[in-house]
Amino acid sequence: MTRLVQLQNGEERCVALVAEPRLLLLDEFTSIHALATAAIAANQSLVAFIHSKLSGETLVYDAIYAGTCDWRLLAPIDHPLDPARCLVSGTGLTHLGSAKNRAAMHEKSDAELTDSMKMFRWGLEGGRPARGQVGNAPEWFYKGSGTILRAPGEALDVPPYANDGGEEAEVAGVYLIDDAGQPRRIGMTNANEFSDHKFEKKNYLNLAGSKIRTCSIGPELVIDPAFDSVPGTVTIERAGRTLWKKEIATGEAEMCHSLANMEHHHFKFETHRRPGDLHVHYYGACALSFGEGVELADGDTMIVEFKDFGRALRNPLRVSSAADTPIVVRALT
Repeated sequence: MTRLVQLQNGEERCVALVAEPRLLLLDEFTSIHALATAAIAANQSLVAFIHSKLSGETLVYDAIYAGTCDWRLLAPIDHPLDPARCLVSGTGLTHLGSAKNRAAMHEKSDAELTDSMKMFRWGLEGGRPARGQVGNAPEWFYKGSGTILRAPGEALDVPPYANDGGEEAEVAGVYLIDDAGQPRRIGMTNANEFSDHKFEKKNYLNLAGSKIRTCSIGPELVIDPAFDSVPGTVTIERAGRTLWKKEIATGEAEMCHSLANMEHHHFKFETHRRPGDLHVHYYGACALSFGEGVELADGDTMIVEFKDFGRALRNPLRVSSAADTPIVVRALT
């Protein structure tokens, strides 16, 4: 597997190839966005292009991952000029477990056919179309621009207006739109989509608002990984001890929608094919600690790890102590 990280030390940034237990620094490029753009312009495969740009300099990965040196890990993708040119979104109800969690959240039986179960069944019936055909659309949601992405180790926030915050362990795809408007998948990464499940539980129509929260990806971007059946684990730690842990799995064999169908229904919108834009798209979670009665608290650590996707993604939870006060809009008179 070819895996990349983005690093920063003060004002200095770099891109590095993971070669455990070291990181091999690349020449010329300070962002994966610029690296991928240049590979497309050179009409080279990204993997070959990466290996042609190795500088010969290395760093010790353990110290960076542990946060004990001046270098720190960034999210493995960002738009270096304008974070608003990175759209963060996701596809829900793609795994059997997600449909069960959603139905339980809204306290209705499968027989009552909630909107969630209807959509999930549409995925089972038409989410894996034959090549060249268009399948049923999955649930799609917006999370924000690149400003809401947090690096590995950074806190995911429960803001004053939120009811709670909970992990959603999954894999996310990272895409660049080339100059011709063609979406290019750069790779995939460990991801914590992080949502406000208590707010959503009050009413399904709160789903959109429950998703507009900080989220995280990384630490490594995997170039062209296998995505058939990918085992993983999601863990919640409290005060250094395991509070909750679950074996999970993602990948096309574990889902009711094919990757091609999810990508079609995201990129079919012309506004999602603007040259130069980045997209981070979450593919869906199969299990939630919230669905098993776990309520996260300030200082808890959420850990997401999938096989062959590099080192685990770790993020602490931070609950705001500020009061929820009205936002006052001033008229321009």
